[in-house]
Amino acid sequence: MKKLLGIFFISVLGLNLQSQVGGPTTYRFLEIPMPARAAALGGNSMSIWGDDINLYYSNPALLNEKCVKQVALNYCNYIADMNFGNVAYAHHFKNIGTVAGGIQFFDYGKFDKRDEYDIKEGNFKAADYSLNLSIARRLKDTSFSYGVTLKTIYSHYDIYNSVGNAVDLGLTWVHKSGFIASAVVKNVGVIWKPYDKNNDTTKLPVTTQLGISYKVKKAPFRLIFVYDNLTKWDLTYTSPLNETETSNLFGETPKEKTKWQKFSDNVKKGGDKLGRHMTFATEIILTKNFNLRVGYNWRLHKEMMLPDKRTASGLSFGFGFKINRFALSYAYTKYNITGTSSVIGITTHLGAYTKKVKTPEISPDAIAPN
Repeated sequence: MKKLLGIFFISVLGLNLQSQVGGPTTYRFLEIPMPARAAALGGNSMSIWGDDINLYYSNPALLNEKCVKQVALNYCNYIADMNFGNVAYAHHFKNIGTVAGGIQFFDYGKFDKRDEYDIKEGNFKAADYSLNLSIARRLKDTSFSYGVTLKTIYSHYDIYNSVGNAVDLGLTWVHKSGFIASAVVKNVGVIWKPYDKNNDTTKLPVTTQLGISYKVKKAPFRLIFVYDNLTKWDLTYTSPLNETETSNLFGETPKEKTKWQKFSDNVKKGGDKLGRHMTFATEIILTKNFNLRVGYNWRLHKEMMLPDKRTASGLSFGFGFKINRFALSYAYTKYNITGTSSVIGITTHLGAYTKKVKTPEISPDAIAPN
């Protein structure tokens, strides 16, 4: 047990510290929260234990015996008529663990192909795909579960193609009180075939995350917190739209700030840098088969906001309800004044899982409904 935990956290802390948010990275579609449930919770559901196969997308360690024989389908008509979605299925194998297979896609649509004289020469399409295989097991006689996802990635933009592999590693601790903690390393891998062999400077969007959730006793809600990008502190950048950072055109000497103003600015900058790592969310469990979801992603808010407009960017909400073997989820995310997305997810159970499998002893209230 200690050896396994040591290997996991060494792999987290030993990642290349040049992992970037933005910048020279590729396969950015891997960072999009494709399941509706994750999208409604600010983009991540990595620390929720339950009978929902969609949870494994954020953390492979969340796969468990309650997810078997489930089929999940999520779809979104994204900004500018782009589309993305995923489909997944889970099954349990004795002496192996719970296994899930799925495929996710991001379709950018059709584009005009034009030459240097703006003469149309036809059309071309662009799309990304990832074929995923996940496995999760619970450590014997413990409250720990671990999981691994192997991603085989194919990207196609007109005549340019790229192939790569990535791995997600997850670890989850489930306590019977309803407290759940998770750690995840995502998108560690290699690009076997870059788009341009002569200019291969792109990297995978590696990230490390910590998350916790707690189902408050005798209260109908669950609190969720995620800290993203452990290996990179400063996620800020200078926006060309921010007028406060433009140069003085008339050469006037700006007034020197007082020590208190400088201290106040540093506190604000530090708070902004800290906030960009955080996501807050909650699930309001109205009944066993119906719940509401609300999330807030500070980094999404800061990156999508306009300097002269106050919007609800970064805010997401949705709901989920279950009828017999079918579960429906919906998520709405606000990006900016005109940009929004709606994700719809459907999950169904193909048959009753008759064989009894030993599961972690936790409070029934801790289990998240679909």
